[in-house]
Amino acid sequence: MKHLSKTSLSTAPESQLSYSGTYTCPVCRHGEISAMTLTEAFACNFCHHIFTANLQKQLIQVVDSSQPMTWRWTGTTWKGTHQRDTELTFVLWVVAIALIALPPFLVWLSAHTFPPAEGSTGSWIPTAWIGLAFLSHLVLVGWLIAEVYQFPIYAVLKVKLWQWLRR
Repeated sequence: MKHLSKTSLSTAPESQLSYSGTYTCPVCRHGEISAMTLTEAFACNFCHHIFTANLQKQLIQVVDSSQPMTWRWTGTTWKGTHQRDTELTFVLWVVAIALIALPPFLVWLSAHTFPPAEGSTGSWIPTAWIGLAFLSHLVLVGWLIAEVYQFPIYAVLKVKLWQWLRR
């Protein structure tokens, strides 16, 4: 991949997105995307995401994800152009917070409504159960958010783990 100076970005033909070029993957930022044979699409050689391109607008969109993520080619790097539906995003965050907070709250409520006998051998269980419920639901929601938004570090770690397990 060629690195161009800032003065040559607007006039150099190499700075334009084209099917003959190779570019850094905007999802994992580790692999390279290039045109797939006999198609008008790009594919990453590391994370295996597939992209469609709009060469006139210098845009690519990932097509193998539930979240429609789009990037604009600036001539040297990708700039995210993700459209956010703020109403849906707000609802998702409220649901995520409820999934994290409600189960530990219910465990806490039951532990305080029916407390264990003082000094009994299992008196620590409600506290551990509250912590375990909070951590497990936090991990679950974090994983779901990482899957939907495909954070670059998450995508790289997921691919590296997948490659390591295939050995």
